[in-house]
Parts: sequence; C-alpha cells; structure tokens
Amino acid sequence: MPAFTGRCLCGQIQYAANADPAIIAVCHCKNCQKQTETAFSVIVGIPKATISIRGKLKTFRDIGDSGQAVERNFCPECGSPIITNVAVMPDLTFIKAGTLYDTSWLVPRIHIYCDSAQQWSFIPEDCQKFAKMPT
Repeated sequence: MPAFTGRCLCGQIQYAANADPAIIAVCHCKNCQKQTETAFSVIVGIPKATISIRGKLKTFRDIGDSGQAVERNFCPECGSPIITNVAVMPDLTFIKAGTLYDTSWLVPRIHIYCDSAQQWSFIPEDCQKFAKMPT
C-alpha cells in the first residue's frame, strides 16, 4: 500500500494517506482548467477514510455535470488546490497530484472530459479517453 504525503505551496496544509489508488487520471473539464489555470488537473483517487489533513482547508462548492456537489478544497493562505470530493463518488477523495511530495510513480492512464480538452493538450494514444465522466 503506497504512502501519500504532500502539502500546499506555503506549507500551512499537509496531508498523509496510506491506500492503493482507485484511479489516477487527468481531468480536462473546464472547471479543473479554471482551478489549475492550465489545461487539466492530474488527480489521484483514494478512499476518503484513509487521508488525514493537518490545517484548515477552505472549500468552494461547485456543481458537476451530474447536478450534484463537487467540493474543491484548497489552502486559504496560498490558494493551492489540495483535494476534491464529489457527491457521485462519496467514498473517494481526489488528491491534486501537484501537491504530492513524490510524483515519480505517477503514470495517469485515464483522461476524462476529453471533449473540453485544449486543442494543444497532448493525450497519449495508449490511454483510456472519455468524452465526459465515465459511468
């Protein structure tokens, strides 16, 4: 079981988890593009019960394509996105991979919301691609 540790840019928020990832994906949705200020967000989905967070996150409540809640949690000091919780997958939390201390093992094989991917964004041919969120 891998250990996940990471923090925000300023260090006010730190987290740790021990779990096997349920999913490692690249999300190309417009809201992730806005949150990350780039073409996509790399996310690692783990069981929500396995993560412990030190520091107080601020939450922006968003609405997903399903019409249900998407909670985008970030550091109130530096603004670093840390985790996202989605109502349609209540048992998972999605770590924003850029906050991990060690990213050497990350190999995303799934790309979601490819319909809104930037035209200049590269998606490898050997990856699974979904127009929206897979069901």
